[in-house]
Amino acid sequence: MLVAMTTSISVPSLRRLPLYLRLLETWRAEGRTQVSCTHLADDLGFDSTQVRKDLAAAGATGRPKIGYDLQELRDVLRRFLGWDNPGEAFLVGAGPLGQALVAYEGFAARGLAIVAVFDPAPAPGAMVGGKPVLPLTKLKDLAGRMHVRLGILAVPADQALATGQLMAGAGLQGIWNFAPLRLDLGAQVVVEQVDLAQSLAVLSHRLASLSNPSDPPKSPEPP
Repeated sequence: MLVAMTTSISVPSLRRLPLYLRLLETWRAEGRTQVSCTHLADDLGFDSTQVRKDLAAAGATGRPKIGYDLQELRDVLRRFLGWDNPGEAFLVGAGPLGQALVAYEGFAARGLAIVAVFDPAPAPGAMVGGKPVLPLTKLKDLAGRMHVRLGILAVPADQALATGQLMAGAGLQGIWNFAPLRLDLGAQVVVEQVDLAQSLAVLSHRLASLSNPSDPPKSPEPP
């Protein structure tokens, strides 16, 4: 497979790359060795031309009439996404959501390791995922000593701004924000907002637009 250098990629394309990679992992486990844009597009319901553009933006160019070596394409996408080298992150927020994030085993497969847990008001002796819950006063020193650049924010909305500012001030350059408040921490800090309410709104609206299967069929209107 030819590997092309790329300098930019759109956010929608970035969001699709993990979908391709997940499918490639499934096919790899099934023993497949070759893949094409058409194969990916058909399984995911995408346009094959868009798939080809996405892969090219990530640095992969297949061979005409042959497609891609599956293993090589997988490696290119993992490298482009930074999933080939494990990264370390601090989690701030030891509540139920934070506990669920620490317990999620899928992060390790994607090169992310939560190495410390902090909370604005940790309970004495509190532990999450086998890690002690540390006070935020220790975050800046540990970020400097451990060279951690990524933080995961999982605190309530009324604590999100002050906590996010503290994380940015501690030198964290990327914040994955699960708090229900959009944050702007300046141009030097990358914030990726995860809005569960928005996702639920889309789901509930689309669900409401479907006819209820338990409703009896409507009788035809009389002429």
